[in-house]
Amino acid sequence: MSFFEAIILGIIQGLTEFLPVSSSGHLELAKALLGDTSIPQESMLLTVVLHFATALATIVIFRKEVSRIVLGLFQFKNNDELQFSIKIIASMIPAAAIGVIFSKELETLFDKQILLVGLMLWVTGLLLLVADNAKNTEKDVSFKHAMIIGIAQAIAILPGISRSGATISTSVLLGVDRSKAASFSFLMVVPLIFGKIAKDIMDGALNVSNDHISVMAAGFVAAFVTGLFACQWMIKLVRNAQLKYFSYYCFVVGTIAIVHQLL
Repeated sequence: MSFFEAIILGIIQGLTEFLPVSSSGHLELAKALLGDTSIPQESMLLTVVLHFATALATIVIFRKEVSRIVLGLFQFKNNDELQFSIKIIASMIPAAAIGVIFSKELETLFDKQILLVGLMLWVTGLLLLVADNAKNTEKDVSFKHAMIIGIAQAIAILPGISRSGATISTSVLLGVDRSKAASFSFLMVVPLIFGKIAKDIMDGALNVSNDHISVMAAGFVAAFVTGLFACQWMIKLVRNAQLKYFSYYCFVVGTIAIVHQLL
């Protein structure tokens, strides 16, 4: 993969991680269009690095909320901060379990599975369309909500299912306030990304050759900078109930991917 291709993929990740159109799906489509010849393990490594960049962007944007999570974990007091931290942890359980148990199987899903991406983009589009019409979205995230949203995040491991789209839509359909739904959605993935990085380091899966360090770094920076802008933009879009426009986009891109693969 070239330096330029890594930057393109980084920009795509930075935008689509926060916009409800599936970052993993778009990365797979972009890799196919760019003629990426990486083996699945290398392709998955780049995906993890780019997700790490957008996780850091999330921390920067939500630094106050991240402080709440950290304080909640270390104060050991039954207060709002502790409850918020427990909700974040609870939301991680389904996706973390699937990631650990089916790690090898998941690698094969990130190997130019264009037909799967197209079909799952249609699922994302339908979910966004339904959620955009939801009413009475004024609740806080409860513990029960956190677990259900966590299941939605686990399903969104499939490339083409938007993680932010699935979790925000699920939250809104449960009656959660739109702004709180967006914040919770973006924060709940941060521990998972760092956990994935830590696991890969311990397993020795993050060994990058010197030839690839600059390429990975270029993609990382592109994803981080783009993610800073996309995250703030997405919060405004969710608050203003404008998810349906992204559903139309998912339908179009999903259809193109399906037709391209079948023909």
